Amino acid sequence: MFNDEGLFSAAAPLAARMRPSSVDEIVGQTGLLVEGSPLRELARTNADPSKASRISVILWGPPGTGKTTIAQVIARSSGRKFVELSAITAGVKEVREVMTAAARDREIYGSSTLLFLDEIHRFSKAQQDALLPGVEGGWVTLIAATTENPSFSVISPLLSRSLLLTLESLSQQDIETLIDRAASAAHGLAGAFSLSDEARNQIVLMADGDARRALTVLDAAAGHASAVESSTIGLDDVSAAMDRALVRYDRQGDQHYDVISAFIKSVRGSDADAAIHYLARMLEAGEDPRFIARRLIILAAEDIGLADPQALTIANAAADAVAMIGMPEGRIPLAEATIYLALAAKSNSAYNAINAAIADVQSGLSGPIPKPLRSSNFAGAKSQGAGIGYLYPHDDARSVVEQTYLSGKTANRRYYLPKEVGAERPLVERWQKLRDIIRAKKTK
Repeated sequence: MFNDEGLFSAAAPLAARMRPSSVDEIVGQTGLLVEGSPLRELARTNADPSKASRISVILWGPPGTGKTTIAQVIARSSGRKFVELSAITAGVKEVREVMTAAARDREIYGSSTLLFLDEIHRFSKAQQDALLPGVEGGWVTLIAATTENPSFSVISPLLSRSLLLTLESLSQQDIETLIDRAASAAHGLAGAFSLSDEARNQIVLMADGDARRALTVLDAAAGHASAVESSTIGLDDVSAAMDRALVRYDRQGDQHYDVISAFIKSVRGSDADAAIHYLARMLEAGEDPRFIARRLIILAAEDIGLADPQALTIANAAADAVAMIGMPEGRIPLAEATIYLALAAKSNSAYNAINAAIADVQSGLSGPIPKPLRSSNFAGAKSQGAGIGYLYPHDDARSVVEQTYLSGKTANRRYYLPKEVGAERPLVERWQKLRDIIRAKKTK
């Protein structure tokens, strides 16, 4: 798994080629890698597997801080068998298969297995439960990575059996060290280019503490410099390569903002095929399914609204289903909700109504509350006129009465303007009739 034709081959991206092969080569996270630290102990080679550290670790930190790198280095340095699973694609079945193989290898060969689980926060409770026997029995050393607070996304039994370590974004000096090392290393750019100070500073700025992003931008800038036959990577090369580099890096989020925007606009535009395509792109890129579910709930209320009130119920049900069953099965209710919302009748009347009302309130357009509507549940209320004259709508055969609900500058404001689409169509006539009764408008 760690041979010259694999991870560190010249065909691999620069960020992959520059992964450290020992703990001492790791840049950043110095506080977690000092001598005697748990990570150092895990990385220590031990001829007797029974004496090797088997503590499980949860690494919590932002992207590009070295979570995968640390796991690979520990496996490489300690001689453990390295198995990697992604919470995006692995289910309970895959986890149990790893546990069974690890227990067998330990019993027959005396070997130790390190399981690296990326994005553990995407695992459901059932999937995380499947990890417990192997962790408790010492069949595997678990290193799990997450970008979300484990206190909310990792089950308590697993948290109590693991050491939680927090990784920090790399400093500017750390990023500069990585860039200079990649530019000169034989398995990096091998000194083929010099790097201007302006280009280095721009890459550091763009990286924002993310090692993978820095190396991806450097790789793309080197490609541009080579294409124009320059031996110096300058600011122009970084600028020219920036879009390409960010797209390559952004496979982790698959152009997060552009794709979610296209997804929302496709549902709003009633194109079910396009909506499903963008849903698939987000899921394959590892987008948080809970984020997608939240967007569907907002879509159902904002763009469909009263034209099909069932849409909000379906969106909420999809969100509940994703939270309950996790991925990859969660893709199915998300797809169902996406298609339903795309094909539903559309109305943004509720969205427009609340925005218009808020705009009036923010601008100071608020009349006094009519006295009949005020609370009379306190001493002296009636002496102030509160509640006096209120007409109880249910006393009328129509369950609606002539009554002042808004006063002053807001008395004649119209916020809800229903549309003649879908289930909202009957509300156009009904709302007009109700308004006429409430405001005592004479109909001819």
